[in-house]
Amino acid sequence: MGTETMIVMREFLQRQGLDGRLLAAVDRYRQQYPWQGQRPLVVPRYHYYGREILTAAITAVLAGENLLLVGPKATGKNVLAENLAAIFGRPDWNVSFHINMDAAYLLGTDTFRQGAVEFRPGPVYECAEAGGFGVLDEINMARNEALAVLHSLLDFRRILDVPGYGRLHIHPATRFLATMNHGYAGTRELNEALASRFVVLQLPLLDGDGLEQLIGTEFARLKAAGRRLMAQLFLDLQQKCAQAEISSKAVDLRGLLDALHLVELGLPVRQALDMGLVNKCFDAEERALVADVIALRIAAGMTSAELFD
Repeated sequence: MGTETMIVMREFLQRQGLDGRLLAAVDRYRQQYPWQGQRPLVVPRYHYYGREILTAAITAVLAGENLLLVGPKATGKNVLAENLAAIFGRPDWNVSFHINMDAAYLLGTDTFRQGAVEFRPGPVYECAEAGGFGVLDEINMARNEALAVLHSLLDFRRILDVPGYGRLHIHPATRFLATMNHGYAGTRELNEALASRFVVLQLPLLDGDGLEQLIGTEFARLKAAGRRLMAQLFLDLQQKCAQAEISSKAVDLRGLLDALHLVELGLPVRQALDMGLVNKCFDAEERALVADVIALRIAAGMTSAELFD
């Protein structure tokens, strides 16, 4: 699987037009740190399209930096993080900073096994020890106890103190990729000390070409006109959100792709879009606005056969 992942990602980067010297540096990294652990390397389901962003992100990883990916909803922050792990041939550990996240979850805790107390490592400990890529999802939702762990984890000394179990020297191949969205409820600004431990990459909204590429990769049978139509529809929703006419709930790329899966299986297009996008809005007036945007692009009786070969 590791060789397959390397070939797939190398071909993708070449199609994106990345500099050959940068690709050679990635090859040297993979040769210096070949993955030999049990955790499988996975080919990402989606690719991140954007040569400039990929170049900047890969350069940051090669420089040994921790990378903070910032952007609104549907900019591909998690997709880019998964792509980076695959590009460098490392497994990824995904840590979502929900409200109950604490130091014991991140680092590990004591557990009983065969009558003895043993240390059961948490995802951050496992990642740091193995040399993986840690994806710190929605880091600006982290509570104070988790932030204390991150301050030590991301420090330039690359040493992690585990109470009762000494120090862990972080593997030199380990990188931490954090994502942040200002728009979600429960988020807050990162404090200055934590922000200084990252280089920050602002991700732009996907343009029409990028959306068409993404949709076309996921749906090989979708006609060119169908790809263009769905990309234009999503851009319409983004524009309405930017103008504060609707919330970001309906600007849901995952929801659009889910709807297309339903259409591919034969569900009428408008009904599928209702399920994937419109019904994500729980306010009746907003649902009506989103439905109106869709109606401008999608005829009421449009069927699967009109979009798919």
